[in-house]
Amino acid sequence: MGELKKMKDLTLEDYQAIGLKSGLEIHQQLDTEKKLFCRCPVRPYSERFDAEILRHMRPTLSELGEYDGTALMEFKTKKNIIYQINKETVCTYEMDDTPPFELNSEALDIAVEVTLLLGCKLVSEIHIARKQYLDGSIPTGFQRTTILGIDGSIPYGDRKIGIIQLGLEEDACREVSDTGHMRTYRTDRLGIPLIETVTYPEMRSPQEVADVANILRYLVRSTGRVRTGIGAARQDVNVSVDRGQRVEIKGVPRIKDIPLLVHNEAFRQVTLIEIMDELASRGINHLTFKTQTSDVTAVLKGTRYYPVAEALKKGMGVRAVTLKGYRGILSIKTQPETTFAKEVSDRVRVIACLDILPNIAHSDMDAETFSGAEWTKIKKSSGTGENDTVIVVWGGEEDLDTAVKEIIIRAEQALDGVLDETRQALPCGISGFERVLPGPNRMYPDTDLPPIAITEERIKRIRSLLPELPWIRRERYIKDGLSEEKAQRMSISPFRELFDEVSKGSGFEKQALASFLLDALRSLERNNRIENLSAPILKRTIVAAAKKGLCPEALPILVKQTCGRGMIDPEKAVDGFVKIDDKDLPERTGEYLRSLELPGIDRKRLVDFLIGRLKEKFPGQASGRRFFELVDRFVGGDPL
Repeated sequence: MGELKKMKDLTLEDYQAIGLKSGLEIHQQLDTEKKLFCRCPVRPYSERFDAEILRHMRPTLSELGEYDGTALMEFKTKKNIIYQINKETVCTYEMDDTPPFELNSEALDIAVEVTLLLGCKLVSEIHIARKQYLDGSIPTGFQRTTILGIDGSIPYGDRKIGIIQLGLEEDACREVSDTGHMRTYRTDRLGIPLIETVTYPEMRSPQEVADVANILRYLVRSTGRVRTGIGAARQDVNVSVDRGQRVEIKGVPRIKDIPLLVHNEAFRQVTLIEIMDELASRGINHLTFKTQTSDVTAVLKGTRYYPVAEALKKGMGVRAVTLKGYRGILSIKTQPETTFAKEVSDRVRVIACLDILPNIAHSDMDAETFSGAEWTKIKKSSGTGENDTVIVVWGGEEDLDTAVKEIIIRAEQALDGVLDETRQALPCGISGFERVLPGPNRMYPDTDLPPIAITEERIKRIRSLLPELPWIRRERYIKDGLSEEKAQRMSISPFRELFDEVSKGSGFEKQALASFLLDALRSLERNNRIENLSAPILKRTIVAAAKKGLCPEALPILVKQTCGRGMIDPEKAVDGFVKIDDKDLPERTGEYLRSLELPGIDRKRLVDFLIGRLKEKFPGQASGRRFFELVDRFVGGDPL
């Protein structure tokens, strides 16, 4: 149990040596007008709400008469759930006061399209199931979900990554806050249709996981029928190592965060296995595991340790939990800047709701907490021996009882090494405990909705409209002369079909045309300069500009006229564009450059400065490369 390894220092062979396996569960919202099981509109997220509803969640028995472990854990938190509702985007269905409507046919078509693109075997009949969620993220306490296809694959290098299944389900609420026993959600995201794509755990390194996530992202975006932006797609990453268990890192918002999270989780598991082996070598097992709990409130009266002093002022209590034979275990590093003590602290924070940190202190800590005399009193009061460690926790009586139980549970679970649990992705690249991993007991059939047949007519209709696979399109664009970066972006761009049409006979250089469609056009959209953008008008503008022999740099000027507020006819806008003949351009630019007062800067900065001035003076008249040639000649003393 030495220093944690850094990702930059490791190779694929290093990850194979620890038996790293990783898979993905990607949730992607679909771009539909309505929600999945009601007719409420899908709108952008909003901070506005019209009312609040308070609810408490209770677990229900599965079809086999059993409770799901996750549901029981959430029930222990005793959370009050507040829903902030906006009347424009929520109806009585979401609040479980009305049965569901028929499944959104538009969403089903999009989901079937993605299922076919993944090469999955389609089910012949959809059966809706209920999946329990007791964290309050869905007011009904369950999510309606279904499986559309199984056993697909995507290419990755010289091999394929298997797809276990693709499902269609409704999205959950957005969490606003979670403090103590109060959790608040906003319902504007609730019910939006989304697909869940689940891969096999066939990725062998952290970077491979991100690569595959990007391939799946490109695939769904190639349909042009999915939502984009913050929160529209979320990745759950499954990680395991040899002798470990599957751990799910939940809701990773950005693909670029995946590699570090996977790396840190893999070596967290390696460390947990080493801790298990260390405890076994000390003769500690489930039969010999011993703890002792004592109330040390009176012992710490007058302490100067601020967190506990503040708790005592509020009339709270303090308990000490002695772990027999655990000396040094809590100080073992499991993740960067994180020790095993955080595994315990997280349980106290999540389940006992003691979420003001720090929420525990322990006798192996290096940080300054209690005085030496106070630790001596704590150890004496709690029966802590030389080979033991003692954990101190503080809070209200009811929460304190829960906290003590969770400390003991998590300490004993250290004897089992890695636990199958769900963890929260933190911004610093590590993860924290969120809940125990759900089991099959949380799924049961939905009795409100009948099965839906996937007809041959539907499959045939959707198959006839399937887009070209993005990785095939990308390779085609590279062969046509686009850079790899432009080819990748254009392969999933909503303007890719237009690019294919106009690039064949327009005469424009394909790289320049792609730059216009991917960058300049997007900039105009962001700045609200082309409020009336439409593909037909855009196409006419490009074609007319090409016929007149204009360069691609003229397109932003023209599109502002044809797709902006004025909506000038494309042919008329192009006819009104005064083009300087290329043979006259050197003389015109030279005359202008000679009129400028040149700043005293180095050659490179001077060239850049003058190119910028030419673009302002002669907008759309030449490419950046042509302006560079003219400026370079001018700066070098060659007369223009």
